[in-house]
Amino acid sequence: MSSDRPGGPADVVPGDEPEKQGHAADGASSRRSRKRGEAKKGSLLRELPVLLLIAFVLALVVKTFFVQAFFIPSGSMEQTLHGCTGCTGDRVLVNKVPYWFGEPEPGEIVVFKGPDTWTPEVSVAEPTNWFSGAMLWLGRTVGVAPPSEDDFVKRVIATAGQTVQCCDIEGRVTVDGKPLDEPYIFENTPLESRAFGPVTVPEGRLWVMGDHRSASADSKAHIGDRYGGTIGVDDVIGKAAVIVWPVSRFGLLASPDIQGTDDGAMTLGASAAPMAIGMAGAVPVVVWRRRRDSRLD
Repeated sequence: MSSDRPGGPADVVPGDEPEKQGHAADGASSRRSRKRGEAKKGSLLRELPVLLLIAFVLALVVKTFFVQAFFIPSGSMEQTLHGCTGCTGDRVLVNKVPYWFGEPEPGEIVVFKGPDTWTPEVSVAEPTNWFSGAMLWLGRTVGVAPPSEDDFVKRVIATAGQTVQCCDIEGRVTVDGKPLDEPYIFENTPLESRAFGPVTVPEGRLWVMGDHRSASADSKAHIGDRYGGTIGVDDVIGKAAVIVWPVSRFGLLASPDIQGTDDGAMTLGASAAPMAIGMAGAVPVVVWRRRRDSRLD
């Protein structure tokens, strides 16, 4: 008897089954990829509010304690800082760290909250609702919106215990009887209207003036108020450190030794402290990046 039969399992063409299995595997892999993509999109949408909240908190922390962008509102610091009518106003970064370790020094440019006796140099429309208020806050944080009406930027001329007045025989401002070296002055007031003082700066206060002397409502302009024209050290927001906009004017802002009393050791210490903080903050970031890179390898 013959055992041969037509058809049967032996008639399956070799290679058909592996090919079908390959197609099935590819389909399963594609489905898994799509699911992973959809999961990632869903995860991102869920995490977006958290990321925005973290970004907001970080911006608030940086603005409060470290660095704040500031829009120059007027021409009182020409030509060191542009804020003149019709020109592109400078945007500067205000560094708050140096005043963690000391107080403002003569020659430094500072941003501060003006006393309640000072008249605003600019007029700013107050927001009418929470949204416009939030947008104004954000604009001030990044330095694209005008500052508050009580925000001012001036140069420190004299500090606590020093006596400031004008003028010597050459029409210069003096501190403790010594004339200041002020190469930055732009359009000084006429000699006949330049005189003021003497004023001894009280403890915890500063005497400040604008570089554009004929157009600056500074300490001299408020000498008759109850603070004698001075501002509080505690009202200083920070030190104007660098012009960041427009790009054509990018550069560091100098703090000349206007009183001729530069102390190298003091300057070194003041600059070393912020650097140390920066290094301390950088170390954890470097360690984290190295660990991440080693895991990826």
